[in-house]
Amino acid sequence: MTWSAQQYSQFEAERTRPVRDLVAAIPNTQVQTAIDLGCGPGNSTEVLQARYPDAAVTGLDNDEDMLRAARERLPQTPFALADIGNWQAAPAVDVILANASLQWLPDHARLYPQLLQQLRAGGSLAVQTPDNLQEPAHVLAREVAAQGPWASRIGAVRHPDRHNLDWYYALLQPLCSRVDAWRTTYMHPLANHEAVVEWFKGSALRPFLAQLDAQEKTQYLADYLAAIRQAYPALPSGTVLLPFPRIFIVATR
Repeated sequence: MTWSAQQYSQFEAERTRPVRDLVAAIPNTQVQTAIDLGCGPGNSTEVLQARYPDAAVTGLDNDEDMLRAARERLPQTPFALADIGNWQAAPAVDVILANASLQWLPDHARLYPQLLQQLRAGGSLAVQTPDNLQEPAHVLAREVAAQGPWASRIGAVRHPDRHNLDWYYALLQPLCSRVDAWRTTYMHPLANHEAVVEWFKGSALRPFLAQLDAQEKTQYLADYLAAIRQAYPALPSGTVLLPFPRIFIVATR
């Protein structure tokens, strides 16, 4: 399953706003090294660099198309292909940023403490993850997958399990000197219902669409659009407000 930097970046302003909020909450002021795990097309790396202009910042991702876009955006910044689920820092770093990336990985009970161990004493792990698996857009993606002629192939597709904010706080508090955690629901104004579908084509729908041929993708997206029209009423202007809840964690060793 590959990513499309172009598809993902259609809504760059909306996708970048949460990482700006996240990076602004990192307490560290003196930072020499920082890593952007799952850097995507480099928009989050750019925010991290702006916060710490004197730091050595590196972006890591497991998708070549995303890395190509990131290198074009920030040609002076090192980017590398890596499996962020098994990444090891050598040596330890001051800040690890993971913006909308860790939700694609399983076993957070192991992963988050492992990432903390890659920090220097006093370093911070800053994570933002969507908290929207029960939002209509996700529920409808699963329902359309289970109801169509493709049900035998994608009817059981699921994103990795996610936990609530209390769970993450309880996991991280014993391991840290400070944990700052909050949940925010952004209301993204999108041009129309088609834009909602385009948004999720760049993220949540990928595991479903990856297993369909061209004709099936067209039909799946048509069925999904019809369901989205019912679930998200448009304003008189035609604009559709997309509620998007997200969890933020800044854990400092």
